[in-house]
Amino acid sequence: MLVGSVFAQSPQTPKYWVLLKDKAVENYDYRAHLSPQAIKKRALMQIPLEQYSDIPLNETYLKKIAEKGIRTQNTSKWLNAVSAQLTEEQQNWLLQQDFVKELVRISAPSKVLRHTGKVDSGEGKRYATAIEQMEATIMEEAGLSGDGIIVGVIDAGFYGLNKNKNLKHLSKDDKILGSKDFVNPERNDLINEMKTYSDDHGTQVVEHIAGIRNKGPQFGFAVDASFYLARSEKGDTETRAEEDYWISAMEWMDSLGVRIINTSLGYAMGFDDPKQNYSLKDMNGKTAMISKAAQIASEEKGLLLVVSAGNEGNDAKWQIVSAPADAKGVLSVGATGPSGLKAGYSSIGPDFLPYLKPNVACYSLMGTSFSAPIVTGFAACLMQHKPEATGIEIKEIIEKSGNLFPYGNNYLGYGVPKSSVALQLLDGKEAPSKIERKMAVGKDKMIIRVSAKDLKDAVVFHKRKQFFVDKQILTKPSGNKFKIAKPKGVTQSTFVCGEKVVEIIW
Repeated sequence: MLVGSVFAQSPQTPKYWVLLKDKAVENYDYRAHLSPQAIKKRALMQIPLEQYSDIPLNETYLKKIAEKGIRTQNTSKWLNAVSAQLTEEQQNWLLQQDFVKELVRISAPSKVLRHTGKVDSGEGKRYATAIEQMEATIMEEAGLSGDGIIVGVIDAGFYGLNKNKNLKHLSKDDKILGSKDFVNPERNDLINEMKTYSDDHGTQVVEHIAGIRNKGPQFGFAVDASFYLARSEKGDTETRAEEDYWISAMEWMDSLGVRIINTSLGYAMGFDDPKQNYSLKDMNGKTAMISKAAQIASEEKGLLLVVSAGNEGNDAKWQIVSAPADAKGVLSVGATGPSGLKAGYSSIGPDFLPYLKPNVACYSLMGTSFSAPIVTGFAACLMQHKPEATGIEIKEIIEKSGNLFPYGNNYLGYGVPKSSVALQLLDGKEAPSKIERKMAVGKDKMIIRVSAKDLKDAVVFHKRKQFFVDKQILTKPSGNKFKIAKPKGVTQSTFVCGEKVVEIIW
């Protein structure tokens, strides 16, 4: 159900982005549109303070649209566009106007990337499994906890955040800087009021960025980060949610000086009218408006967007990452299971992209919705260590710190990020790959020996191309040796056993 009195047209009326041709650039003053914190952020990263994409939309055009009886729902300065539900008559009128560049139908529903499963509580551990896997001790010893970094979370809601025992330090230290509901703008309280069953999803996401359990494990890296929170999702997976709310939330956060944005929403397949779904080929980083906006955030604004890869890995009709995880500039995060194999639900990267997706992965039994925020907290610590680094620079550092780099794959990207490597790279030091490369051209098997400290069951990713996994297997040792057989059609295989990683070239 559409919310708010401004939506006077029928919910059945299709919704479009109306892309405008140009802007009125005269008399633009960035100081009127960016907060002091945002100006400071850009100056620190040496990003231009005046950018065309920040200039507001042309008021003359907006007036003409309003005079036609078209009620705009959201505006995007970055895309130079407004969204509105349009009758066929209104569509035809707009296409005849010289100030309209294009109409793009908003055709896909979003969904909160939930995954049912048991939570790994980490009882008896100092750190939860994922951040221990990513060397949380090293971050702590370096004094890095996200302090001074502003993180944005765009989600379905944040109900109960102030009562969550693992997040009570955020309220106590005034780390929640602000919140905004883009679905229902007149609503002022995202924390104490529940609107849908998914309204606590964002709270769980924040918990995986900054959570600490009393007398239990630390859940997230960035326990001292500050937050802006935005609701862009209606929470009902049978209702078409709006990409434009998400885009507006991102622009709002950028204007406030946010450095990192986490989102655990994905746009892909729908639940109502199949005609409204995206196609697989649309996940190319260039089709979905949300992916286009995410790319602007990455390229022009210095933002780091950390996005869940998606939970469609087991869906034979889809399997691949969802928008905006398909955008080149975002850091898309997949999930591993306890063994190190890709979690079955974790979405894979399509083979038609010229770049690798997902970018990295880490342990999560609850979906990529909760692996992404763990990496967000990791990124906040890196930004604290080097505040002048742009989002793209941090993204590249995180990729290079992955345990599979440079031999990534479309199941886990470059693997699990490691604090030791990332901090070395941030300090300008070389961090040579520990991966062994073994040539087995013309052979049909390879024997790999493993030291006692690494000896356990091994994971093998058999790849039909440089990055694309044909299948993943879990294999057991015989003594301290593993015999790896080459499947038909495979050109490379990545062997992972503990800290030992071997790339086999067949």
